[in-house]
Amino acid sequence: MKITIVGINYFPEVTGIAPYTTGMAEGLAARGHEVSVITGLPHYPEWRVHDEYRGARSYREIINGVTVDRLRHYVAENPSARNRVRLEASFARALLRTRFDQPSVVIAVSPTLLSTAAVVAKARLRNVPVGIVVQDIYGKGVVETGALGGKLATAAVRFEARVLRSATGVAVIHDRFRAALGEVGVDEAASTVIRNWTHLDASEDPAPSEAAEIRRQYGWGDDEIIVVHAGNMGAKQGLENVVAAAKLAASEVPAGTVRFVLVGDGNQRRSLEEAGAGIPVLQFIKVLPDKAFRAALQAADVLLVNEKPGVKDMAVPSKLTTYFRTGKPVVAATDESSAAAGEIRAAGAGVIVAPTDPRALLEAVLSIGRDKAAGKRFGESGKRYSQEILSRDSAIRGYENWCQELASAPSKVVQR
Repeated sequence: MKITIVGINYFPEVTGIAPYTTGMAEGLAARGHEVSVITGLPHYPEWRVHDEYRGARSYREIINGVTVDRLRHYVAENPSARNRVRLEASFARALLRTRFDQPSVVIAVSPTLLSTAAVVAKARLRNVPVGIVVQDIYGKGVVETGALGGKLATAAVRFEARVLRSATGVAVIHDRFRAALGEVGVDEAASTVIRNWTHLDASEDPAPSEAAEIRRQYGWGDDEIIVVHAGNMGAKQGLENVVAAAKLAASEVPAGTVRFVLVGDGNQRRSLEEAGAGIPVLQFIKVLPDKAFRAALQAADVLLVNEKPGVKDMAVPSKLTTYFRTGKPVVAATDESSAAAGEIRAAGAGVIVAPTDPRALLEAVLSIGRDKAAGKRFGESGKRYSQEILSRDSAIRGYENWCQELASAPSKVVQR
């Protein structure tokens, strides 16, 4: 098949949606398909275009057998709701000016929603089957994070449902997304579940000496409980809760007992650094290269998920697929009914605490960090779950079969 994949995030971005879009494209190419990708300029999670992509209006690259076309678009240093809409609109405009070379099928990755709508409209006009991969539910996101309210939020939910129903087919990354989309009129039976996978290669796991070197490099004590949160630092993560837990630890726990480490970047990083200034057990580390990132996770004692209160169905944190692969225990400060909590319980990988209780968070990481047997049990369970359920090969086979189904039904659209 000739497959065109469209999504604003792609390699060399190392966090969020990019590794899955990249893995899908390269996996399908490795199975003999002619795959092209239309994407944006690398900018996430720093919200700054990478230096090597700051000159031309567009770029074409061949990466691991995939033809990658990068379109220039607006990127704001302050990704407010308004600026995100400007980013999406500028990428959508660039897409509408871009030719599709009559592929067998077009796959749009959502979010972003405006560009997904542009892809669907363009493909349908050319009678090309089009599928949408839903990595985050956009409408749920604007409601649960409070990015939009009232009529604007309602309009976003309705618009997303209309776009999804206009596609030939929809793939979602979790069973919970099926039900959530069913609530807005997308037929659950018409959606296909294809799970995200662990995108860390087992053959490249860091040696114990590399993890030990990371601890030395960042000044982590041999007996210090290192709690690492990796990935985006945005509104959805609600990391003020972690800052508050670190502040409690600094005032109530003996020095050298525990340290909270936030690895990555995002639009909230600056305000978090300001809020955490002077807290000795809180550390910020910029986005790390792949090898160092793996070593940092392996060097941790506890891996952390934190979500803003009210975040439930909009997303399954992509970091979980990576966390489970490490064999480390997970502590999640999130609503009991959230998708993240459900995934951690299914994996048996850790414990859940309330997202607005920094003391409960501190007590949980201390408990798991001190109880080595429990930590090992949680870590092994999460790793087993990643191997059995979150298989890359299974996901790529799923995408291949789905694309074949889409290509054989050019006139079909998702029904209510």
